[in-house]
Amino acid sequence: MIALTRMRLHAFVRTGRAVAPLIAALAVLSILYGGGQAEAVEAYGVSALVAFPVLAWQTKILLDVEPDVQRRLARVALGSARREIAAGLLAAAVAGLAVIAVALVVPWLVGGVKTGTATETAGSILTGLGVHLLALGPAVALGALSCRAVTRSVGMGAAVLVTGAVLVIVLGLQGSPVPWLVPPLMATTRLATSGGTPLAATLLTAQALTWTALTTWLYSHLRHTRT
Repeated sequence: MIALTRMRLHAFVRTGRAVAPLIAALAVLSILYGGGQAEAVEAYGVSALVAFPVLAWQTKILLDVEPDVQRRLARVALGSARREIAAGLLAAAVAGLAVIAVALVVPWLVGGVKTGTATETAGSILTGLGVHLLALGPAVALGALSCRAVTRSVGMGAAVLVTGAVLVIVLGLQGSPVPWLVPPLMATTRLATSGGTPLAATLLTAQALTWTALTTWLYSHLRHTRT
């Protein structure tokens, strides 16, 4: 499975398809930090939200790189559909970590966040890493659900991706009657910008993990039924 994961990452990078999500990430981050300095924790909360659709899109691109025949051959070689599916999700998660690393470093390079003591800076970076990782799981799950192996068409895949990203924002707004239907990215942004308790952060993490698990199960189920 690890060999297949490496192969998919290699194909993603070697074909140049990794460039577009990276440029998109740099573009949205430049816009985000172009308005002046902000507190690092607040900036990272917003950064995780705007990185979510980029991470989901990158996942879709990575999973769509592999030809359908090659994907079937990989499943036969591994002898397990679950291992083949897991290899794709793992490759997408690793690629997502690269984007998260860029999102954590860029604001310091462009002077988009206020500097403090070494301890404060380290704490802000750790918090930023946490909120971005909370967005990574749902983004990979949504991107996988919109890939060609599930949707069977470019148009349908794009529709699933865009609709999912929009619903995350709309249904996550404060006062939404059904915020539990989407990963809590909006709530996490509010928590990062206005502060909150450890209990609130734990509940949001649990909600994000639950949503990721359910969506990943749906992706796996559809992959089995549509192969």
